[in-house]
Amino acid sequence: MKVTVSFQNLEHTPSLDERIHEKSEKLKKYLEGKIHVKWNCYVKDHSHYAEVDLVGPKCEFHASAKTDSLYKTIDQVVSKLEKQLSKKNTKLKNKMHRKGEKPVILDVESAWADHDEDHFDDAV
Repeated sequence: MKVTVSFQNLEHTPSLDERIHEKSEKLKKYLEGKIHVKWNCYVKDHSHYAEVDLVGPKCEFHASAKTDSLYKTIDQVVSKLEKQLSKKNTKLKNKMHRKGEKPVILDVESAWADHDEDHFDDAV
């Protein structure tokens, strides 16, 4: 996993860097293969912003957040990415399970065999 961090209008501290790397490691469990996480953290109008681009094998995700604290912002961004990754994995698993199911083909003639047109009530 490659993590790139950039700060704008903000002091780069080792504790922030450690927090970002720690949170980025949580995302590793959702994807296999080479992963590149690009963080962009900045301050604008007394609010802290964080934007993350995650590029993995055959997928790309983006999340951003804004709060009054950079630590809260980092947590929110990671939470948003985890939701996106979880949804992707759920869809992938559902797709894999559907492949094994065989559709039931009914005979058209036998399907209408028990239909009685004389005693058919129209639903209004």
